Amino acid sequence: MSIRSTLLALAVATLLASQAGAAERLTLRIGDQKGNMRAQLEAADALRDLPYDIHWAEFPAAAPLAEALNAGAIDAGIIGDAPLLFVLASGAPVKAIAVDKSDPYGTALLVLPEAPLHSVTDLKGKRIATGRGSIGHHLALKALDHAGLSEKDVAFRFLGPVDAKIALANGSVDAWSTWEPYTALAEVSGQGRVLVNGRGLSSGNSFLAATDHALGEASKRAALQDYLTRLADAQVWANQHLDSYSKTLAAIIGFPEQAARLQFERRKLRWQVIDAQTVAEQQDTADFYHAHGLMNQRLDVTPTFATGFTLAERATSTAQP
Repeated sequence: MSIRSTLLALAVATLLASQAGAAERLTLRIGDQKGNMRAQLEAADALRDLPYDIHWAEFPAAAPLAEALNAGAIDAGIIGDAPLLFVLASGAPVKAIAVDKSDPYGTALLVLPEAPLHSVTDLKGKRIATGRGSIGHHLALKALDHAGLSEKDVAFRFLGPVDAKIALANGSVDAWSTWEPYTALAEVSGQGRVLVNGRGLSSGNSFLAATDHALGEASKRAALQDYLTRLADAQVWANQHLDSYSKTLAAIIGFPEQAARLQFERRKLRWQVIDAQTVAEQQDTADFYHAHGLMNQRLDVTPTFATGFTLAERATSTAQP
């Protein structure tokens, strides 16, 4: 083969490779938790005409999702305020890009309906199941603190939601500190009673968090902005079409429709950009953990938020069409 022919072949190969690269679609690796973002997006048909692909990974709780973020196995995921702090305190290259505000009632301490427990003080000497570093763990500690008790006055059993539910049912623990949709399911099925709810104890904040690597790639950052916009629109749609959404959500998560609707309706979820109040609430949670010895050093949360993401003002009416 002549030099000219060789150069021509290389040029054609380079052109084909560049065209193939241009045709390759971007993939966002998104971590979700049961009955959360994907359910809303699919119910609202908000994934139509995506200019990128989504690879979904569903996690039973925040802890394994946090590990996936830390390892770079996913680009972004939804995570509660308390578990996000442990991710950041470990030095993980992750930042929150938006906050999902909610009524925190469903982050709750549950007991069996017939249990002779009627206040937090009744939990002294009892066993509490929850996920280590979860929003349930945070709620239990806050509830104990408000009652003049500490973690030394109870015995924590750190379990995932499925195992914790079983432990409460069979009497292996006396209380379960959990979150939605598990709280609503326990209430509707008659398998749990709310002893303490999260109002006044929990911020109700969850975050869409992304890795620094994803945020540093212009194409992925743009895709994350698009994803966030679609997610916020889907949430508004779900709030405005509760009957339809509840049916879809129940089928997706395998819960009774009544429980699916209850947990979503009372949360009054709304996506917002990060603001000063959110940063202050996250700092309060971090300081609480530090004061209780769960963090060795005080964490300044300000650098753990990404800037530049936007959301339009959206109606939040729950009226049926």
